[in-house]
Amino acid sequence: MAKKKLDLAEVAGQLEAHKKTRSLPPVHLWKPDFSGDIDMQIRADGTWWHEGGQIKRPAMVTMFASILWHENDEYFLVTPVEKVRIQVEDAPLFVTELQVEEENGLQVLQFISSTEDVITAGVDHLLRVETDPETEEPSPYIMVRYGMEARINRNVFYQLAELAYEVEINGQQHLMVDSAGMQFSLGTF
Repeated sequence: MAKKKLDLAEVAGQLEAHKKTRSLPPVHLWKPDFSGDIDMQIRADGTWWHEGGQIKRPAMVTMFASILWHENDEYFLVTPVEKVRIQVEDAPLFVTELQVEEENGLQVLQFISSTEDVITAGVDHLLRVETDPETEEPSPYIMVRYGMEARINRNVFYQLAELAYEVEINGQQHLMVDSAGMQFSLGTF
């Protein structure tokens, strides 16, 4: 199927009401037919590209992130009337900040993405770390919504490591962090 031309102004107009209330559009309720592929990519470093140029306006990136949908290992931008496929190199969202709070005597880790998502690590937003078997470099992620994860940037991961404590699990030493009454492993050592 040929690449579809994305009318950015039209998409922005369709989403204006949700922008004013700062709520996420109800993408999970929209079921338009597949409209085609567009030349848009989210790179592994969290930057968004359209037709070969980087989208540099944070408000535009945030708007597109609000209508992202994940289905069968593919990513789409969805509005009430169209569904277009985009390319994602790693994770579609990117965490740039960590806030450590306390609620009811429990530590709560709140992650903030570059697209203004606030995600509290817990039962609905699991934290996981993949380790490259060759380089042993960790790649941390947190579940955000609709089966989509956010990649946690390096300095936020270092902040997590500072909060970590050691626990032995099945004979292996893990670095663990707590959030909302749950424990998450940052990896073994």
